[in-house]
Amino acid sequence: MNTSASSSPQDTSASQQIDAIITMHGDWRGKTLAQLRGLIKAADPAVVEEVKWKKPSRPEGVPVWSHDGIIGVVDILKSAVRLTFPKGAQLNDPHKLCNARLDSNTVRAIDFREGDTIPEAAFTALILEAVGLNTAKGRSR
Repeated sequence: MNTSASSSPQDTSASQQIDAIITMHGDWRGKTLAQLRGLIKAADPAVVEEVKWKKPSRPEGVPVWSHDGIIGVVDILKSAVRLTFPKGAQLNDPHKLCNARLDSNTVRAIDFREGDTIPEAAFTALILEAVGLNTAKGRSR
């Protein structure tokens, strides 16, 4: 049996760790993260939840969703919940949901602010497109 410390973070499942991050941010930001999480998981039932990049300034880590590569990463900021798409510059965003990191050659992000409504159909389409970019990487395009 492996009882090393490296197995404990995995034993506290990513799902439980994200639950804790939602609880830690008990205001609109936690609710927004919970809503984004639900929409991502509903859009792609095969998505893998992870918590990465734990450091002294952010000991709880950062929620990450993957499917054959990272789909999105959520940062909880003071005035926004930011979902960053690592391959965002390649996404077709006809509804112009991406409103942050627009100057990047690779990533795009959506900042959700207090009171924002998440356009569920457009958001789901963007998630599915991000999944498609990852799953297509092994096939000729």
